[in-house]
Amino acid sequence: MERAVRTWLTQLDVERGVSAHTLAAYTRDARRYVAHLAEQGITAPGDVTELHVSGFLASLRAGDDEHPPLAATSAARTLVAVRGLHKFLALEGETAHNPAQDVAPPAPPSRLPKAIGRDEVTRLIDAAGVGDGAIPLRDQALLEVLYGTGARISEAVGLDLDDLDLDIGAARLLGKGGKERVVPLGSYAVDAVRAWLVRGRPELSAKGKAGPALFLNRRGARLSRQSAWEVITTAAGRADLSGHVSPHTLRHSFATHLLEGGADVRVVQELLGHASVTTTQIYTMVTVDQLREVYAQSHPRAR
Repeated sequence: MERAVRTWLTQLDVERGVSAHTLAAYTRDARRYVAHLAEQGITAPGDVTELHVSGFLASLRAGDDEHPPLAATSAARTLVAVRGLHKFLALEGETAHNPAQDVAPPAPPSRLPKAIGRDEVTRLIDAAGVGDGAIPLRDQALLEVLYGTGARISEAVGLDLDDLDLDIGAARLLGKGGKERVVPLGSYAVDAVRAWLVRGRPELSAKGKAGPALFLNRRGARLSRQSAWEVITTAAGRADLSGHVSPHTLRHSFATHLLEGGADVRVVQELLGHASVTTTQIYTMVTVDQLREVYAQSHPRAR
């Protein structure tokens, strides 16, 4: 194994010209891998099986006396080196197959989406509407639509006038993969959009070729995703929320607040336009965490 590793590293250095940093990382990973195999009595490349590779991956995650446990991303990077080594050996005819090719990397931990509270949402939307003229009306309507429908920013700026039915309170969103969905539009969003359409949009549409776009920029063209992002960050700064708000914050808050209010996760899935309910279930982790916090603070036997 040690000879095979030396040959592979030489090939990476001389023929493929990888960076010194990458070569050093692969050298470190390979040495740890060879040491692990030696502990299992494996010294020849042809004796390595998929079970040995997956066992090495498990040892990375668990750690030992000399090494702390590796995070999923670091262990996955080490697996890339091991796969590269065995792929090289298989291509060179040193082994009959690559025992690492079907070993799956560890899944990274689910990142909890960042949501803000109901009062903070109100502060954010109110801050967007500060001032006179068309722009505050547009900005407040945009944020009301984002929070009222759970739309992605790209879906919101992609709205056309005929995608909304303000009489019944509904919006047609064009999601990923060109999939359409119809979502309810609450009274706050309806009122904000009406105000924008009556008192704001005509002023901006007169400056350019507005076309069917619902939300317009200062030149009368369709509002871009980047400009919509700036609307949110500007409002967040005014509301003292700049450290907590990202372009997806209102979408995350929409989902979290629905689940907190008792909505079924599959209903939230449909509203968000997720293909799988598994994607939506990450929001249930947020509400469970909040339940634990309330429990710990309130129950006499929790501490």
